[in-house]
This record gives sequence, structure tokens and C-alpha cells, in this order.
Amino acid sequence: MMGDTFEPRIAAFVCNWCTYTGADLAGTSRLPYASNVRIIRLPCTGRISPLFILKAFEQGADGVIVSGCHPGDCHYTAGNYHARRKYTVFRELLHFLGIEPERITFSWVSAAEGKKWADLVNEVTATVRRLGPRPAAWGEPIIGADGSVAVPALKPPAPIRYEAPSEKFAAQTEALREKARELLESGRVEVVIGYGEGTLPGSVRPVFIKRPEDVERLIWNEHCHHNLSVYAAREIAAHPGKVALVVKGCDELSIVGLIQENRFAAEDVVLIGMGCHGMADAYGAVQIRCAACTVRTPSFASEVIGEATPAPAGTNPAAEVVAQLDALAPAERWNFWQTQIQHCLKCYACRAACPLCSCDRCIVEKTQPRWIPPQADGPGNLSWSAVRAWHLAGRCVGCGACMEACPAGIPLYLLNLKIAQVVKEAFDYEPGRDPEAAPPLTTYREDDKQEFIR
Repeated sequence: MMGDTFEPRIAAFVCNWCTYTGADLAGTSRLPYASNVRIIRLPCTGRISPLFILKAFEQGADGVIVSGCHPGDCHYTAGNYHARRKYTVFRELLHFLGIEPERITFSWVSAAEGKKWADLVNEVTATVRRLGPRPAAWGEPIIGADGSVAVPALKPPAPIRYEAPSEKFAAQTEALREKARELLESGRVEVVIGYGEGTLPGSVRPVFIKRPEDVERLIWNEHCHHNLSVYAAREIAAHPGKVALVVKGCDELSIVGLIQENRFAAEDVVLIGMGCHGMADAYGAVQIRCAACTVRTPSFASEVIGEATPAPAGTNPAAEVVAQLDALAPAERWNFWQTQIQHCLKCYACRAACPLCSCDRCIVEKTQPRWIPPQADGPGNLSWSAVRAWHLAGRCVGCGACMEACPAGIPLYLLNLKIAQVVKEAFDYEPGRDPEAAPPLTTYREDDKQEFIR
């Protein structure tokens, strides 16, 4: 602050070869520009991790600039093309969390564009000064003048009553047991991963069947909602080429994603597909993820048992909730997410349940540097939720495992669904559909849209 004038703190992450040289040219040319920007020089925009932006806001920055070479001029050939894709998605994630888009600026500045750099800094400083300080610290809700926290009330989706097709489930269970027995007796597989009765009435748990006489433990009903793909890589490592996995259509998408990421090969697992009728929640309604499912019949399984029941036409309750959040002002979205995320226990059940959270060492376990505060408080919870959503961008298949595992009931699926919508619109990509396709954030097109970049 200078008197009554707010002076914003702005972090600028810039390419060493173009923007940093352009900033140097602005200085040697004696071009005046605001002194609010602190420059952090990196080799390339492709090396500017979105985590840097999160860290800047976490540590009190009021605005952020990301800048590098113009497309086609990258000293590392394609770094800025990859960066353009990353930030197409990441800026939408931050906006969905409630950070005003005007606080994050992307610009191409060449080594010869000293004046453009000076103008950029002046414009960004003026914009952020006009916005004022961030209305709340990282991970803290916005508190009104009366000391209260205004939390928007979202209209919950209307529940759809689940009608269990008992006869179909019974027939599929018998056929599943016969298929498992055949695979085990023939020696084709050493273990069949499926569903069995849980310890509580109506509950289901994963079972690992290794003997033909144990196949009677396998079941199939409206409570088989767990995504068993989370066990695939571990079991394949223990039984190479000898694993069979019971999958729904949405589970199969996870398997495709793991194959794309070279966690194992397609021939390493036998997929037993189950025609799905949707899954029921604890209250006897269709699970929200199932209401608009378009993959109830597995596409890559060696065999599909039973005919699926199509999802109800014209319903997408999860997308309706995302639309409600999109319609809110940034401050309202910020308060919504802060009041949700504050319940996080940092138990990492979401990570444990997610098949695509498959890193050998999770970022939360890294301490040099420590990207995510370890405390289960506002800043730590927000950073964890944002980073996890970002790491699943273009990868999450919407299976809902994270939401089901969360003991605090945080609607994590909304973050993932929003990012999936952005990826679909920007790159026409849906994860898990094609094992030969390159995930969208590992590739680029020279004509990718860049309307948000100056």
C-alpha cells in the first residue's frame, strides 16, 4: 500500500530466451513501466508449471503473468505449444475455483518487443489495481462486512428412483461365475478381481478369486459401484498376463487410460465386461454419475455379460450443478469451494480410490520443494484439491470413485467434470475412449486456440 492507493504484488513467470530478453530491452531502452512485477526467469514456458501459479497465489500474489516466445519461435521447438494447451485448461480451473480471470495474464513477448513488455506490465498492474487486493487469503472464505460468510445455495439435482432389474442381475451373476471358472480352470488367468458380499447388509467389496471353487463368491448387483481398475496395475505386476478384471463401461475407461500411460499393456489383462444398469446410491436413487452415462456397455472387453439398460434420456444432473456454479460470480464460487474444502481431512482416500492417481510418489509426499502444505487447513486443502484436479485434467473418466471414497462428502466430481468439459470443448477429447490416442496435455496442434493470450 502507498497511502490510500493499493499497489498490487504481481509475479511474472517468463521465458529466458524471449520475454526476459524483451524485458531487458525495455530497461536498456529506458521505457517506463510499473515496478509491481517480480520476474522469475525459467528456461521455457513449457517448463512453467501451473503449480508455480498456485504457489504465487498461496504466498500472497495479487496477480500473475506468464509470458514466453511466440508460437513457432520456441528455442526448444514446441515448449510454448505445450504451454498453450496447459494454460487453456488451468486458467479455467482457477476461474471455476473462484479466482477472477483478470488476475492471470498470458502473453507472447519476443526479445525485440521491449515496448510490448512495458505496456503489458502497465496494463496488468492497472487491471489488478482496479480489482483491488484479493478478497480473501488463499484457502480462506470471503468474510462480509457483517462478519458472515455468504455461501451460495445450489439447487440439488432431483433424485431418480432406482428400479433394480433383479432377474437380469441374477442371470449376469451366474454367467459371470461360469466365465470366471472357465478362465481359472483353463489356466488362462491366476486371479479374477470382482465383487463379493460385504460385511454389512447390501454392501459389496472387492474379492480376489484364485481357485475355481471360490467363484460362487462373485456377485453382480446395483451396489457394485467400486472401480476395480485401481487394483489392476498391482495385480498385473504380481501375476503378469494372468489377471482378469470385472468391469463396467466406466471402469473400462480407466483401464484404457492406464494402457495409454504405459502402466501395463492391453494383453496383460482380461476384461470381463458387465452390461450395466446404473448403480444405486445409499438412498435408493440412481447415482449421479450414472444418470447420464453413455458407456454402459464396455467396448474393449473380451466378453460382455448381459445387455445394458440405457441411461434415462435428457438428464445430466451433474452437468446441471456445474452450470449453476458457472453462473455464479467468482466471489460466490470461491466461498462455495472454501466451505466445501474446509472439511477435507487430508486422508487421501480420493487418491487411494482413483485408478489414475497412479504416480509412484505422490506430490504431497515431496518436501523439497514442498508444493502442498501438509496441514489439513484452508491453504493446504485448497492446494491439494486444485493440484489433484489439475493432475487429472484430460485423464479423469468420471467414475466417481473419489467422491464415493471421501468421508467428508466433498463434491470432488464437480471439479473433475468441469475440467472434462473444458478439455472436450477445447480439444475434442474424451479420456478412455481410444487406447491409441495421445492424451491432450501431452501433445498439441499448431492451430490450437489462444484467444486468451495477448
